Amino acid sequence: MVRILFGIGNPGKKYSLNRHNAGFMLLDYFAETHSLKFQPSKFEYHFAEGEIAGSSYILVKPVTFVNQSGIAAQQVISKYNADINDFLVVYDDFNLEFSKLKVKMSGSDGGHNGISSIIYQLNTDQFPRLRIGIGSNFKSGEMANYVLTDFKRKERKILEETFKSGVILLEEFINGGTKIMLDANSKFTKSELDSKKDISN
Repeated sequence: MVRILFGIGNPGKKYSLNRHNAGFMLLDYFAETHSLKFQPSKFEYHFAEGEIAGSSYILVKPVTFVNQSGIAAQQVISKYNADINDFLVVYDDFNLEFSKLKVKMSGSDGGHNGISSIIYQLNTDQFPRLRIGIGSNFKSGEMANYVLTDFKRKERKILEETFKSGVILLEEFINGGTKIMLDANSKFTKSELDSKKDISN
């Protein structure tokens, strides 16, 4: 059995620091943490393989643009004959407050073209996701431009801390699947709430 960590983003240096590439950025951070390097495949994605405590995993970054992410998703699931519950999509979400992480087990695309493409190609919306909040600091009708802007320097600094937590969640998914990852995400959320209470008291 192999667990698939599937990032969403646009390929190429031009897009590497875009808000839309938060999923790629977290996978790159994870790969660096675990001394892995991505390599090309004969499919529409680059990949890196690893193992944690006997649990095998593969990191996947499509080489198509975001709105065609589903092509690589279908390819990698077929290649590894993976269960849908062992396929985790890591992506940016403007519906979530900047720098927050949230596990989602299934559901609609939430206005994200990459998720929409995956749902279309897999013919299901029943797959787990790790959402990375990029905030919604844009005016009506400007969402498409907003997601293609770079994170500011101070935002990237904040994201480093977010990605440290993200690595833990991804490791929990690799070791124990979605339930263990959900439990870890709940603990992070409770810790954030407790810290806010401490500040307000």
